[in-house]
Formats: sequence, structure tokens, C-alpha cells
Amino acid sequence: MAVRMTALELVELALDDGSFRSWDRPLGPVKDADVAAARERTGLDEAVITGEGLLHGRRVAVVACEFGFLAGSIGVAAAERLVSAVERATAERLPLLAAPASGGTRMQEGTVAFLQMVKISAAVTQHKAAGLPYLVYLRDPTLGGVLASWGSLGHVTAAEPGAMIGFLGPRVYRSLYGEPFPEGVQVAENLYRHGLVDAVLPPQALAGIADRALRILLAPPVEPPLGEAPPPEPLPDVPAWESITRSRRADRPGVRQLLRYAASDVLPLNGTGEGEQDPGLYLALARFGGVSCVLLGQDRRTQTDVGPMGPAALRAARRGFRLAHELNLPLVTVIDTPGAALSPEAEEGGLAGEIARCLSELVTLEAPTLSILLGQGCGGGALALIPCDRVLVAQHGWLSPLPPEGASAIVHRDVDHAPELAAAQGVRSADLVADGIADRVVPEHPDAADEPEAFCRRVGRELERELAAMLPRRRPDLLTERLRRYRALGTTRGRAQAVG
Repeated sequence: MAVRMTALELVELALDDGSFRSWDRPLGPVKDADVAAARERTGLDEAVITGEGLLHGRRVAVVACEFGFLAGSIGVAAAERLVSAVERATAERLPLLAAPASGGTRMQEGTVAFLQMVKISAAVTQHKAAGLPYLVYLRDPTLGGVLASWGSLGHVTAAEPGAMIGFLGPRVYRSLYGEPFPEGVQVAENLYRHGLVDAVLPPQALAGIADRALRILLAPPVEPPLGEAPPPEPLPDVPAWESITRSRRADRPGVRQLLRYAASDVLPLNGTGEGEQDPGLYLALARFGGVSCVLLGQDRRTQTDVGPMGPAALRAARRGFRLAHELNLPLVTVIDTPGAALSPEAEEGGLAGEIARCLSELVTLEAPTLSILLGQGCGGGALALIPCDRVLVAQHGWLSPLPPEGASAIVHRDVDHAPELAAAQGVRSADLVADGIADRVVPEHPDAADEPEAFCRRVGRELERELAAMLPRRRPDLLTERLRRYRALGTTRGRAQAVG
């Protein structure tokens, strides 16, 4: 690692020049010689500094560890300072930026210091329950109880390049087991590969990524909602098999193109936050025009180049559900999959259970929800992201329990009847609207692959309009209507109208 920044240097780097104001009340004299020496050495009275400042002109609260003060260890006084700052940030409705760098619990203070992590975690959880952003920057090193409490609770978590980050300190491991901890495990870049942090970036980039996150998370809602949807556009009656064939074109735009052309701001997130990453699902905070959302989308490119999405993709989707709930943001799901992984690893990883949990959590989520069937919608992987308040479908999007070839193999013991079976199953966009599964069709002229930018911008306008219309609605009312909608599915037909 390069020369380690002090806590104050990092805070002053991240905040606007001269804007930091300390919240710390001076602590009294101490008898502990180590603490007294740390005070003399660092010029601080504890291992934590707290306060507020401006981040690109926006008022934010900050808490940061000073590693030079007894290895940034958290004892009773440091914990009390932390908790008081978090509670003040919550009371004053401020987003909170945390920058831990610590060896963990202060061993010299014993078990009572160890239990301080409980009240710190509780304060952070209450801050998040108030719908306020909590952003974390893990510095070198962040270990032990600090990582196992407030270091791992961020809505968005970044880490310093090369930082040592882990639960078990290497010195403790060597003492217990007589050998060094394997190299490369407790390193920020490895945590990123395992979906435990969202980004690895130098301190100089901290202000930029925090500002991007807060622009999306704290942007004022659109008032009033956008205008009424345009009148229906006449759409040609395209056979199901033709739509399926078009949806499989390699150059058809996917979720990444949608965000590139239609989103006004995007902050990608990474993995489940629980040790898994699946490139088949793209998770981000995004803004379409004047509306912010949590977006999770099946990435057609990586499913083709890397492999089918597995259980970890759906666990990442469930992280997106939680973020939408905690941040009081609408959720957008983008469905575009030839089918989830069919493998021993997927079975052992609990794919079926993850589909069930996605269905359960999404259909009962207390947040506005919108799904867009952008292309292929095959099997349980597609089903898991469908049950939303509003469902849009691209003209050549389709939804089926299996690829038509697989369905044909079951029914006819060959794949030759796939076009016939696709037509009979009602998989195409017009059928989905007629059956009340989808609400609106987004036209293609004549094929999204032939007009990728125009198509994506068209989808983006539809997303913005639909989200803006839902934002003023009471969350309980949306949930009640959503449950009623899916309870009635299959008992009535033709409830929705296909419009352009």
C-alpha cells in the first residue's frame, strides 16, 4: 500500500474545500497509558472522527476511523461517538458516509468493547430504516468486528485498492494455526470478484462515486407525473415464431444498451454482497429522466459469452429488492434470458428455491415495481422477475415456461413443432397483453436490432412515464392492487389493452 491517509486527510479530500465541521465533543483525561500515547502521537482524542460537510454542495454526515490511533480499534468511547453521530445524521435526515480502517474491537477493553458493535449496527440499521443512504468506503485495513458490523451494512460499498479487508486478522490466524493466511484472499480486488464490494477505487475518486450515488438516491421525485400515455400505435400481427427468431438476434440491444441510451445517470453495483457474483444479472442505481430507481436486468451479452445465469444472479436480484425497499425507490426489472442454468451446480446452489424466494419477495415488495420484457423470457429465470405493478413488453419480446424447442420435445418428442407450439402457447407480446400478463407493448420499427438507439430511448420514455405515474401512489394501495392482479390471473382475459 502507499502511505496511508489519516482520517482527517481523507475526509477533507472527499468533502468540498473547507466545509468539514466536527461533531466531536472533547473527551476527558484518561489513565490508560496506551490511549494517552495515541492521543499524543495523532493529535486526536479517539480512534474515530465524526462531523458534517458538503459533498459537491450537498450536506452529508461523515464518520471515519484513524488507524494511527491504536490501529483504529473501537472501544466504548469510540463506539459512543460513532453511535451519537449516526443518530444525529438520522435525526437531521442526512446521508451518511462511513470510512472505516480498523483492526477491530479494542482488545484492551475486553468483552464490553466487543458488544459495542451491537449498538453501532442498530444505529446504522435505524438510519437505513429512515430511508437515508448509507455509503461505505473500506480502507486499509478493515478487519474483525468493524467489518462484521458497520463496515458491511452499506447500500453502496467501495474499497481502497489493495486494502486488506477481512474478518480474521492475519496475526491471529498465524498464532492459532501456525501458518500464514493464504495470500490474495483478504484483498479488496478479490472481494470485488466475489461480489462483496461494488467498486475498488482510490481515495481521489471517493467524492465522485458518492456524488453519483446521492444524485440518484436523493433526487426529488417528479412532480407532477408525466402526461398520459400516447394513443395506441397499430402493430402488425407478427407470428410468434418470427418474434422469437428476432429476439435471438445477436445484435439485439440488451440492458446495457438500454442504460447507455436511455438512462440519465447510472451507478453499477456488484454481486450479492454475500460472497457471490453472477455476470448474468446487471444491478444498478439508475435514473430515467426525472425518476430514480433500482434496476436489475438480465444481461443477454454475458449469458451468451460467459454462460447461463445461476442461483447467485437471483440472490443479487433479491439484494436489489432490499435496496428498493430500504431506499424507498421504485424497482425496475429487465427480463431478457434464454433460460437459467440447468446444471448440477445450479441444482446444488438452490436455483428453484431462489426462483421461489424472488417470486415471494417481489410480488409482496412495498415499493413501486415495473418489469420490462425486453427480449427472450424463458423459464423460471424470467418468471422470477415478472410479478410487478406494471409489465411492459417489447413487440418481439416473449414469455414461455421453456424454449419452444424444449416444449416441442416434451409434447411431440421432436423439435420440429416448435413454431406451432409457440403459437398455441400464447407467448408473444400481443398474447401477453390479451391475457392480462402485460400492460403495454413497446413498438419496434420493425426490429429493435435495426434501430437500437431509437428503440432504447423509446423504452426509456415508457419507463419514466410509468414510474412517474406510480410515485405519488400510496405503497399499500399499490401492493393491494398487485396482489389482486396476480390472484385474478387466468380467471379473466383481455383486461389490458395493447398500446404503443
